[in-house]
Amino acid sequence: MSEMTPAPQVWPTLRADDAYGLIRFLVDAFGFEETVVHGDGTTVNHAELAWPEGGGVMLGSVRDVPDDPWPLRPGGSGSYVVTDHVDDVHARAVKGGAVIVRPPFDTDYGSRDFTARDPEGNLWSFGTYRGEPRRT
Repeated sequence: MSEMTPAPQVWPTLRADDAYGLIRFLVDAFGFEETVVHGDGTTVNHAELAWPEGGGVMLGSVRDVPDDPWPLRPGGSGSYVVTDHVDDVHARAVKGGAVIVRPPFDTDYGSRDFTARDPEGNLWSFGTYRGEPRRT
């Protein structure tokens, strides 16, 4: 029996002109894992992609309707993804055709990062910085 982990409690969300293409790209180029995709024809109504080291994103197709309750435009998102494997993810992203905006570099606060752009125009920064510890 496989062990289940709790789902993230904050989900960055994206809209895409080619949601199926974006899903393939995020899986192939960055290493996200497809959790679920609900759709029909060329439209993705809802998709969830998990990040292997924790967290995930949700996405769907653009809906050009006047009463769209979630009117996000493609390419308007930026996400920071924590990984202990920055150089490996960078190599995979390059091989997968990602546009590298900033190659791997070391920050003055101890993180190793790089930034890439997906085919829809969204920015993705990958790095080792996990955020400041929280007070309990």
